[in-house]
Amino acid sequence: MKKIFIINAGQTFAHSGGLFNNTLTSWTQETLESLGYDVRITNINNPYAPMQEAENYKWADIIIYHTPIWWFQIPNGLKKYIDEVFTAGHNNGIYANDGRSRKNPAINYGTGGLMHGKRYMVTSSWNAPETAFTLPGEFFDEHTPDQGVLFGFHKMNQFIGLKKINGFHFYDLEKNCTTERFQAYHRDYVQHLLNEFAIMTNEQNLMVEKQINAN
Repeated sequence: MKKIFIINAGQTFAHSGGLFNNTLTSWTQETLESLGYDVRITNINNPYAPMQEAENYKWADIIIYHTPIWWFQIPNGLKKYIDEVFTAGHNNGIYANDGRSRKNPAINYGTGGLMHGKRYMVTSSWNAPETAFTLPGEFFDEHTPDQGVLFGFHKMNQFIGLKKINGFHFYDLEKNCTTERFQAYHRDYVQHLLNEFAIMTNEQNLMVEKQINAN
């Protein structure tokens, strides 16, 4: 798995300039290219052709989404992008159908994806502090972003056949983003990438070595 497709969903809208997600995309690109990965990037603020974006999905071994959370959902620009690109990918490498048959429509929903064997990772950025997710009585009722707001997003990727890589969440980026916290996030996120992607690189190298030895 050497091909990475990054979707920068840091949308420019109202008071948001998408600057953090631009920086985050750079961190990801620099780190993964240093590990030998081939990287493509789409910024949803720029013009794109849905058919070409579907080709990027098909080209990639791993898709990485960098998205802020707006009003407890993904931004409207990312939702529009997914709607258009997945439509372009219908029976074109992304998904075929919902997986059910008319003979027994009660079972196998969500098994019609065409991207099996590929993986995805999502990062999310929040104004909310991490304690809003972890402390009893706080806003998110002790549900993580993956269990709550991003649950449907994960199901979307499962629907097309992708397998999840552990993601990373950035909290309290508006009211409490000190220089020290920003630098710590940079350090911790890069280490997260090294942990997740270096492992996959080693696993792939071992598989190749076994295949060579078997021959």
